[in-house]
Amino acid sequence: MREANITSKQPHKHKYKIAEDESKIAPNLLNRKFTVDTPNKSWCGDVTYIWAGSQWLYLAVVMDLYARKIIGWACSNSPDSELTCAALRMAYESRGMPKDVMFHSDQGCHYTNLRYRQRLWQYQITQSMSRRGNCWDNAPMERFFRRLKTEWMPKEFYSSYDKVY
Repeated sequence: MREANITSKQPHKHKYKIAEDESKIAPNLLNRKFTVDTPNKSWCGDVTYIWAGSQWLYLAVVMDLYARKIIGWACSNSPDSELTCAALRMAYESRGMPKDVMFHSDQGCHYTNLRYRQRLWQYQITQSMSRRGNCWDNAPMERFFRRLKTEWMPKEFYSSYDKVY
């Protein structure tokens, strides 16, 4: 490399901005206590995107931390509160409308939206939110999406929107 006058250019490491301040919408009640002793005590959720031929498909998922089981999900071509409300509704109804559940998520606009917060209130679910920019506060969901995209999905993703379903 020296003889050819070539130098190596390494990418800079990404610096995560980790906020210590809690959300103004909901405190971080979960506080990385991912081990839960009973079902329907702590749920967490997140949204990811999947390439579907010519457009992005958004997937919202709700996980029960007790067994790390997906209990609700919804897909849409828009990452909005309608999407997250649909996933929450599936989880709530499939679990027999439980009481005293805590739902933890990041601070994405689809979780801070008034419509979504009203749905949580309607279901009597307590909201908990990660600190801004801190992916470790919602690690089970991040891990699930990593496995989904690296182990369960086709390597080339999907050729069209219809192939996803």
